[in-house]
Amino acid sequence: MSKDKSLVIKSGSFVSDVKELRRRARAHMEQGAVTEGYKANLETVVRILNEALATEIVCVLRYKRHYYMAAGIHAGAVADEFLEHATAEQRHVDQIAERITQLGGEPDLNPESLASRSHSEYVEGKGLLDMIREDLVAERIVIESYSEMVRFLGTDDPTTRRMLEEILSEEEDHANDLRTLLESLGKDER
Repeated sequence: MSKDKSLVIKSGSFVSDVKELRRRARAHMEQGAVTEGYKANLETVVRILNEALATEIVCVLRYKRHYYMAAGIHAGAVADEFLEHATAEQRHVDQIAERITQLGGEPDLNPESLASRSHSEYVEGKGLLDMIREDLVAERIVIESYSEMVRFLGTDDPTTRRMLEEILSEEEDHANDLRTLLESLGKDER
């Protein structure tokens, strides 16, 4: 049995002390979603989420540039892919910013420090193949970065971890899309 007053585990069953849960919910209400059960280092989580936010914004900007600069015989299909990815990255920006505020933090949208906080780089690329390569590199960086964040969070902040896992899954799809584009366009270039 657990010594925690709010939880009692007896022979595989879960029993909660509802009165204790209610008392704790009323305490520190100004902390919103951050309850006594939150186990992660809040300052660190907000910092890494702001890094993820900067990364996603840089990705939106890079994809948008690539969308507008796509030229050549295959430009239409590739530009459509760039725009689709830019839209998804913008959705990630919104999700991450919302989570930061849920945790009582402030989303850092300062353009002066955006590039230095981003894990991926803003590389313009020359021509479709170069743009695709740069976007694929950025996706691979984000995949590694978010995987590390997920491992760091573990069970200490399951909500943030799940959000990052969902974003990570989309980033893996983007990387696969870009790899496929690179392979098919590379064959056409020969």
